[in-house]
Amino acid sequence: MRHEDFDIDSLAAYLHLTPQQVTRLADRGKLPGRKVASRWRFARAEIHHWLERRIGLSDEDELLEVEDVLQGPIGTKQQEEISVAELLPIEAIAVPLKARTRNSVITRMVKLAAQTGLLWDPKKMAEAVRAREDMHPTALENGVALMHPRRPMARILSRPFLALGCTVTGIPFGGALMTDVFFLVCSVEDRGHLRVLARLSRVLTVPGFVDALRAAPDAKAAHQLIVDAERKL
Repeated sequence: MRHEDFDIDSLAAYLHLTPQQVTRLADRGKLPGRKVASRWRFARAEIHHWLERRIGLSDEDELLEVEDVLQGPIGTKQQEEISVAELLPIEAIAVPLKARTRNSVITRMVKLAAQTGLLWDPKKMAEAVRAREDMHPTALENGVALMHPRRPMARILSRPFLALGCTVTGIPFGGALMTDVFFLVCSVEDRGHLRVLARLSRVLTVPGFVDALRAAPDAKAAHQLIVDAERKL
């Protein structure tokens, strides 16, 4: 079942590790798990949150490793490479994004996403994003926030996609620094969500990309910067 806990063997298969490696990580407290009748069990939600944190703290080499881990077997849909540029419609880009507070950023980003016709319930999405930000802010140290609900929301989305907004000035968004670049990640399933986060995080590591994005004059220019950055990966 999709929502059942992982055991050692199923988590090893999911993470493309050996059962021995998973056991060592769990025994050392490196994986979120619990023992039931002397056997390790791992909640799927906790494993996904652990991967999210790892993505946010990783460098380019580690992000590439995470992408490889999250790819499915050869020949499956999961094995196909994700493209940030293809997931980001031009109409889902606001340069500049007219917002001055955390709340207005979330409201306007969700409204921007809804304009594509791919998001059917913007109110529910906004509530979920605010709840996620209250639990743990998605702002990174580079002034970029990767906003998303805690779990994918397949029932209100036509398909996975991204939205992007850049504010004129930085906004307090929960990170150590001011935030002025905002991505909204709209996902329909957990593995795909994590793969998008890893891919997007790799794009952000391309030298000069974030600064160039801040200086983009319009949505078309911002989208082209993403296309160019992905070609360098």
